[in-house]
Amino acid sequence: MVSIRTLAEALAVGGALLSPAGAEACVPSVGRDSALGTSRTVEIDTSKGPLYGFQYKDQNFLGDGEVVLTFDDGPLRSYTVPVLEALAAHCTKATFFVVGRMAVADPEMVKEYDRRGHTVGTHTWSHVNLRAASPARARAEIELGFSAVQKALGKPIAPFFRFPFLADPPGMIAHLRERQVGIFSIDVDSKDFATRDPVTVHRRVMGDLARPRRGIILFHDIQPSTARALPGLLADLKAKGYRVVHMVPKATAATVAEFDAQAQQELDRKKTAASAQPLAKRALTWPTASGVTKEAATTKAEADAAKDAAVRPLKRTPPRPRKEQGSWPFW
Repeated sequence: MVSIRTLAEALAVGGALLSPAGAEACVPSVGRDSALGTSRTVEIDTSKGPLYGFQYKDQNFLGDGEVVLTFDDGPLRSYTVPVLEALAAHCTKATFFVVGRMAVADPEMVKEYDRRGHTVGTHTWSHVNLRAASPARARAEIELGFSAVQKALGKPIAPFFRFPFLADPPGMIAHLRERQVGIFSIDVDSKDFATRDPVTVHRRVMGDLARPRRGIILFHDIQPSTARALPGLLADLKAKGYRVVHMVPKATAATVAEFDAQAQQELDRKKTAASAQPLAKRALTWPTASGVTKEAATTKAEADAAKDAAVRPLKRTPPRPRKEQGSWPFW
């Protein structure tokens, strides 16, 4: 289910980092010798619904010292932008598991993930715990998430999915496998939502990575602690000899017409509201049929909202279902 599309380390050519596949040159702002880069690109075949990460042990495509960088819950412009800048400074790539409502809130940031060469996957429509949802609602959360992110991006996305809270009901695993979608858990948890201190995030990731020396690392690009920790953390990964592997899909995700129509309605509502309220494009999330959130019209307000969104830790064993987990804040 996994093929190695790029085997060699990124090549240094005239001060720029070029992938052996001939991708566009990237000039690292941290300096060629200090850049983490992307050591290889792995093409993931999701036709049989593979599962990755500590929960499954089904597939393992990483060697010693290899890591995959992943970010959940975005986009949130105030913190997504510095995350993207930190990655660009090192000419390295990541996978973003995007929440549908957040994609509708800021389609341009979803496009920016793609413009910078990152992989765009999904994380449901509104980040509910699918173990606490009925099968019909869980399916709708998954499918509307696919449709919303794809509509926001304007082109097909990767068939890559991560369960909110890592809570994976067997029925939804079966549904995703039938839909030929890869499921990605994690190996190293930054727990960036539990602190606003970037040093804590940095130390936790490097400490937890020291034992296995490989794995899928979880961050959230809605968290200030990750936005501030990432420049130093990427430099430390380079200094300690770690190498980044970039995941790309062999095929793109298919969406369902019913949910495409719903996603388009949400995007149309957003555009209509934006034309009436120009500052609304700065909102944390957009008012949607499933709930209305407070708009943040300034950078400071965005930061305050994100601070409010820093919630309880994500546990290795997902928490027990709650009666109501359908609204922001997200895990």
